[in-house]
Amino acid sequence: MFTIQQIHHATEKVKSGADFPQFVQDLKKIGVTHYDNFVLDGRTKYYGINNFTLVGESKYPKMEVNSTGSADKLKHAIKIHQQGQTDYPTFCQQAANAGVEKWTTHMLEMTVTYLDKKGDKLTVEPIPQP
Repeated sequence: MFTIQQIHHATEKVKSGADFPQFVQDLKKIGVTHYDNFVLDGRTKYYGINNFTLVGESKYPKMEVNSTGSADKLKHAIKIHQQGQTDYPTFCQQAANAGVEKWTTHMLEMTVTYLDKKGDKLTVEPIPQP
């Protein structure tokens, strides 16, 4: 099973959204099958085989998540983040403004699914190969 230290080591290499595909590959190598990232406070729940789970600590003070989801705002935030124009905290704030409660990154499907407070999908993004 993987550890929080292994996850932190993979995270240290990420400087912008452009580094995300390699980050996903690094997590996949240590056994993470998928994870949920909660925009409210940056807490992440990681999943592995045999129902293994690990919950990380909050990464920032709580932020308000818009109660109305906007796929257009979210897609714009994703686009500029993938181009390396924003850092992670800025992207999280933009996701909150777009009504994203959480996103789920699937290492096996190679997708990121963004969900609003009702659990509705705002968008599903493919994860490019590094």
